[in-house]
Amino acid sequence: MDLLPLFMAVKDRPVLVVGGGKAAARKAELASRAGAAVTVLAPEISGDMATLIAERKLSHVTHEVTREDLDGCVLAYGASDDEALNEKVHALAEACGVPVNIVDRPELCQFIMPAILDRDGVVVAVSSGGDAPLLTRMMKARFETLVPAAYGRLARFAGRWRDRVGKAIRDGDRRRRFWEEAFEGTVAELVFAGRDSEAEHAMQAQLEAAAKGTEGPPRGEVWLVGAGPGDPDLLTFRALRLMQQAEVVLYDRLIGDGIMNLVRRDAERIYVGKSPKNHTMAQEDISALLVRLASEGKRVLRLKGGDPFIFGRGGEEIEALAARGIPFQVVPGVTAANGCAAYAGIPLTHRDHAQACVFVTGHGQEDQAPDWQALIQPGQTIVVYMGLSALPELAAGYIAAGGDPNMPAAIVEKGTRPDQRVIAGTIADLPARQEAANLGQPSLIIIGTVVTLQGELAWFETAQG
Repeated sequence: MDLLPLFMAVKDRPVLVVGGGKAAARKAELASRAGAAVTVLAPEISGDMATLIAERKLSHVTHEVTREDLDGCVLAYGASDDEALNEKVHALAEACGVPVNIVDRPELCQFIMPAILDRDGVVVAVSSGGDAPLLTRMMKARFETLVPAAYGRLARFAGRWRDRVGKAIRDGDRRRRFWEEAFEGTVAELVFAGRDSEAEHAMQAQLEAAAKGTEGPPRGEVWLVGAGPGDPDLLTFRALRLMQQAEVVLYDRLIGDGIMNLVRRDAERIYVGKSPKNHTMAQEDISALLVRLASEGKRVLRLKGGDPFIFGRGGEEIEALAARGIPFQVVPGVTAANGCAAYAGIPLTHRDHAQACVFVTGHGQEDQAPDWQALIQPGQTIVVYMGLSALPELAAGYIAAGGDPNMPAAIVEKGTRPDQRVIAGTIADLPARQEAANLGQPSLIIIGTVVTLQGELAWFETAQG
């Protein structure tokens, strides 16, 4: 380790920034956000700097830099376009014993500025020692996906309780376990969900039980999480966070390995996959299993392909949970229609083609066919879920209801995944094209003139059927 990582308290303490351009503005902004009393020394300033000075009420002087400007400063920055001036700032700061940072001159820096991830109190700093600033920014971007914005809110919540917890629980090991439970359990989830009053009550109850040594069994909860159509990059931050906290995971056949690899390693995994007319576990049994696991105090993740509330039967599952008083959360996901259409280059709506879009299942209860009379409307895109196995009947029903046999239509197989395939044609010839291409599940059918844009707008490399 070439540098000692530190976080310095600069609130209300003087910091000098020499320079008036964009680089100087970035340094002044960071110091100001930390509460420093910033003075900007520059004869001319950019628009960014002028805005910053006005918004944050920074001091601005235009004279030549002197040793007196550095008296009492805790930090100094040389961020001018004039290299000679930057070197002078370095020499003066050295003479005054003030730590100095000269932009793009690591050999003249007594401290460096890391790439910073600020979650409103929770701060992550990444540094390469000045060797590769771009690499540190790329690493920061990775951390952006791992540290949800709500962590700052949790840190402030914990800060309000820190003294009370310290007085109530004197033993260090017990206090550590208390905070682990708070940060990983119900209290944290309530804070993340913005339910602060409930979080306060839950924290008080947890503290009273811990102080008396009467902690009860853990409180179970179920999280219905939409995993999207397949590409792990489409997961939401909240989905990723809950995937890392769950003790038990129930997942279906639409969840690929790339997504399951992001689940907490030691979590119990239960496959409850269903395909048309081949259910590994009946829906009623899945709901009952969720209730049982949560009643045992488990944090249960119900991981669903696409979105839980769009042909995901999530509504039925939370009905069962609500009837038993089981706490639950629902985390939306990118539904298959949006994800598959986007990766296939088929806009579901378009000014020149479709002003409406409707989602329909290819088979309802007791294999009931879609109501094509109601669905076939001018300027409307139809997206059919779970319709591949009944495609010949669906196409015949569409045409029999007065639909144009030459209406453009497409099938997207394994949408958003590396092995995605797309075939396009008309609703009349789509069954034959599907059979020739031997497309399988999961697949989505899109019907409408927007399909004609697929070849022009496709951006994701795909294997055409």
